Amino acid sequence: MKLITAIIKPFKQDDVREALSEIGIAGVTATEVKGFGRQKGHTELYRGAEYVVDFLPKVKLEIAVPEALLDQAIEAIVKSANTGKIGDGKIFVTALEQVIRIRTGETGEDAI
Repeated sequence: MKLITAIIKPFKQDDVREALSEIGIAGVTATEVKGFGRQKGHTELYRGAEYVVDFLPKVKLEIAVPEALLDQAIEAIVKSANTGKIGDGKIFVTALEQVIRIRTGETGEDAI
């Protein structure tokens, strides 16, 4: 099992969720986060004053997947989150040692 952590632009969240649903992934956890990478920040004008926005709004998606679906899930995220512009985001894949469904006690892939 793997844990996919994807940092994407907020307006792409629904597109990614739909793409994951199409390949059979139903469980996604989304968190509104702020951050920056190569995109850095940008300058905005508010009431005549200029200020720098260092941390940009992003959405962090966490998806637990069986190894068999890993490549399909990554491909779905990349295709649906891509705008071709800087700041599209990143995908991190980490090993998932154990998953337990609290309600039933199921473990492993059955708990996903």
